[in-house]
Amino acid sequence: MLTRITRWSWPRSFPIVQFPNAPLGTALLADLAARLTDGDAHRGLRALFFLALAVWAYEEARHGENWFRRALGTGFSIYLIASLASALRS
Repeated sequence: MLTRITRWSWPRSFPIVQFPNAPLGTALLADLAARLTDGDAHRGLRALFFLALAVWAYEEARHGENWFRRALGTGFSIYLIASLASALRS
């Protein structure tokens, strides 16, 4: 049953929406936890969020199921680079 849920995608012929894989699930949970904390825990969880999202974006850009998923990974990679560049400037 769990395997069936984790392999879910829509539409089947051209997956645009998929069940979150481990890096994306980690990023989402880290972001949620970061919103509920402050101080060192918040900073550590934000770092985990960016790291997990970077792994997810790389995997999608490199091994995505179709051109849309690969473009999504590439777009998030650009977003992460821009976000980190902005954070380093301030």
